[in-house]
Amino acid sequence: MFSTRRLAALACPLLVLPAAACTPGAAHKEAKPPSADPSFSSSGGKNGGLRLTDAIGRLKVARESRTGYERDKFRLWIDADHDGCDTRKEALLAEAVKKPRQGKSCRLTGGTWRSYYDDKTVTDARKLDIDHVVPLAEAWDSGASKWTPERRERYANDLDGERSLVAVSLGPNRTKGDKDPAEWMPPANDATCTYATDWITAKLRWNLTADRAEIKALHTAAAGCKDATVTLSPEP
Repeated sequence: MFSTRRLAALACPLLVLPAAACTPGAAHKEAKPPSADPSFSSSGGKNGGLRLTDAIGRLKVARESRTGYERDKFRLWIDADHDGCDTRKEALLAEAVKKPRQGKSCRLTGGTWRSYYDDKTVTDARKLDIDHVVPLAEAWDSGASKWTPERRERYANDLDGERSLVAVSLGPNRTKGDKDPAEWMPPANDATCTYATDWITAKLRWNLTADRAEIKALHTAAAGCKDATVTLSPEP
């Protein structure tokens, strides 16, 4: 189970902040821009994070191939810690602005979530998808086709990656499908920087490649995100 996850999108929806700059209960508190923080260096991000343009430069550029892809090659959703809550439920619990009640067999009732893709508040977990920020098919195209089944399972259920999974409204997630940033970006005006940060962080975490159109789109997005940073957390 993870304790800190994509807090920039949850606690600070109107500001692009490194995840460490927010706390789980900060959704209704005024956040301080990272540029006003004395620990935010002009040559790098807070807590040693990379600026988006520098992080994009670390992505390996390669052509993509979907040959052999099947969604079933990524096992979903597992209960890794055997506490009765599978990955979907764990993500819903972690992403909630107001936590749901947890009943028998991890049945969740109540709760409130903020879908940052479309800037909407959702109060029914059934109206949320747990999105792989970098879709399974895109991961396959970008290197996961060479992984072991065990590594693909870890990717599909990555609760330790702060920016790998996100609870979002059904509509934008279904529209996104398997698209990369060259083909789709979240419709909410203030979601671009958070999404670009999430995407780059997840790709670097799993050592996934990017194609040239994707790199170009990420640079375009990053141009308007001067204070956004990526914190590297490679998956072994």
